[in-house]
Amino acid sequence: MITRLGLIHRPDMVSPVKLLKVLPQKFLDAAARDPEYLGHYDAVLAEFRREIQPQVCWFRENVTATECFPIAYFSLEYGLHRSLPFYAGGLGFLAGDHLKECSDLGIPLVAVGFMYRDEYVHQKINADGWQGNVDESLDREAAPVTRVLDDQGAQLIVKVPYTDPPIHVAVWQVMVGRIPLYLMDTDLEINDPAHRPICDHLYISNLEQRLLQEIVLGIGGSEMLATLGIKHSVLHMNEGHPAFALLERIRERVEDEMRLEEAVQQVRATSVFTTHTPVPAGHDIFPFDLLEKYLGHSYPKLGLSREDFFRLGISPTDPPNSGFNMTAFALRLSAYHNGVSRKHGEVARRMWQPLWPDLPVEQVPIDHITNGVHVPTWIDPKMELACDHCLGANWLADHDNPAVWESVADIPDAELWGVHYREKIKLINFIREQTRRRWLENGVGLGTVVAGGGMLDPSLLTIGSARRFATYKRADLIFYDLERLKKLLNDPWRPLQIIFAGKAHPADAPEKKILQRIFNFAQDPELGGRIAFVEDYGEQLAQYLVHGVDVWLNTPQPPLEACGTSGMKAALNGVLHLSVLDGWWPEGFNGKNGWAFGEDTEANRDAQDAEALYAILEQQAVPLYYQVNDAGIPVEWVRMMKAAMKSSGPFFSARRMVKEYSRKFYQPALQSTAN
Repeated sequence: MITRLGLIHRPDMVSPVKLLKVLPQKFLDAAARDPEYLGHYDAVLAEFRREIQPQVCWFRENVTATECFPIAYFSLEYGLHRSLPFYAGGLGFLAGDHLKECSDLGIPLVAVGFMYRDEYVHQKINADGWQGNVDESLDREAAPVTRVLDDQGAQLIVKVPYTDPPIHVAVWQVMVGRIPLYLMDTDLEINDPAHRPICDHLYISNLEQRLLQEIVLGIGGSEMLATLGIKHSVLHMNEGHPAFALLERIRERVEDEMRLEEAVQQVRATSVFTTHTPVPAGHDIFPFDLLEKYLGHSYPKLGLSREDFFRLGISPTDPPNSGFNMTAFALRLSAYHNGVSRKHGEVARRMWQPLWPDLPVEQVPIDHITNGVHVPTWIDPKMELACDHCLGANWLADHDNPAVWESVADIPDAELWGVHYREKIKLINFIREQTRRRWLENGVGLGTVVAGGGMLDPSLLTIGSARRFATYKRADLIFYDLERLKKLLNDPWRPLQIIFAGKAHPADAPEKKILQRIFNFAQDPELGGRIAFVEDYGEQLAQYLVHGVDVWLNTPQPPLEACGTSGMKAALNGVLHLSVLDGWWPEGFNGKNGWAFGEDTEANRDAQDAEALYAILEQQAVPLYYQVNDAGIPVEWVRMMKAAMKSSGPFFSARRMVKEYSRKFYQPALQSTAN
């Protein structure tokens, strides 16, 4: 019924709340009288109620059998669903998957973030390939969020401590399964006009506004939880942005007449800090005069002098007087620290060893917990059904158990290949439809239609490369030897095609130039229409890509890739990973589930990495894909697909990741609160 209205395929109908608001009343009335529809409705709601009220709680059985105050998880961004795109990239989706898995495992957690006014930065590629950006404001009345109300029935407003003039936040809530995510909104008439834009959008470039954003996140978020009556036992900071929450935890204890030293010790023993950034420039550093301006009157409340406070954020790795380093601050005041892959843990220990000058690098107290992805979110429904047939109907309940995935080998080759090939057709049809819409709505030229993927062919070996266009990610490495690439693309018997997607930072010209270069290559007739750049990369396009491409390409400059969860999502769906040995891939690669290259870390390595990449494609990947049996199935390729699923499903799942956080960090931190 709804499909006939033409709403399902409209890009602005990503929110079910919005869909219900625009749907004519007569269709809702008809659904309410339809026994088949009502039966389906009752079944879905019954399943939902079962899901949110589990009989068994993994956390209570394996971590703590006693009631405890929740763990407070603070993050600047969350990737949950395209109807709530409060994210910029992998950091946000990691946070979203963390919440989903905590819900699945019954972990007592409450999350804090921002209700951004500018919903999302949409990417628009001009005819010359230069990236333009369009901010879309979130229609809050049509989004799956609810206002948190006070005792009088009005929306709850909380005043952020320390700020002058005062900053107030309105409170919203999103339920992520069983996990409440509270979002703060500064766009209020009561606020000073200069403060209303604090939550306009992610990663404000203005340094003063960025500082205010992080004060509101850390200190305001803590005050919001206190106002809601939520006392948390453990603080988990996803990157350094919310680290000012540590100050508020110390202040609360000092005001309860705890000695400063004891308060610091208690806060440190119950705080977890996850760093995602192996690039020194990626860590926030604020000038001391800005901190003095906004936090200067807070030192007496903490029992600290100005100099002692500043010393908490001074990093020995920064130039003298460079400012207050949020990562150094978070590391000093938390007991549990981790990088997001084994290799990133090694990089983080080397980077931050000066904070522990008396310890050798290998003893620096920065552990690693490799990221994982929420399997129920990222596995394709048809692939899940294929797994049901051979792994058992309840395999998802135990999907972090490697033994469960051994039965992937029993999925018939024809069935697995059929599922994958249908997903590739869906991907290419989606891209073609997006290109058609752009041509109809904007009148773009033929070159842009070709560059957007209008000539893609599902029968060809298809490589996907969808990442943020940071320069260190080297998205254009495969163009290093253009003539060699042309031969691969235009081979009459075994052709190749490549789909690119991703955004450059709006203020980063070098990133935009790389994107423009790729877009212009995609318009080059000599490349045969076999390079596509699909604009406006987001959660929906990511789902199509990680389900539908044959190979996932990842070419960062080591050791600058912290993890790379997009490759995990692809491998979960049988997509073979072709990557530099950086991030998660040194742990994931086993010689059977994809290809690896680039073991050393020379500074100027583009030539050698490009040579290795071309050699793998020419000698291994392309021949293997086109080696088919009489039924047209690439049997050896399918064997590698199964190996990719078996290696990624259990080991790179958010379930394994969250269990590690629980056992390594949450459990000892909770024990500290009991002592």
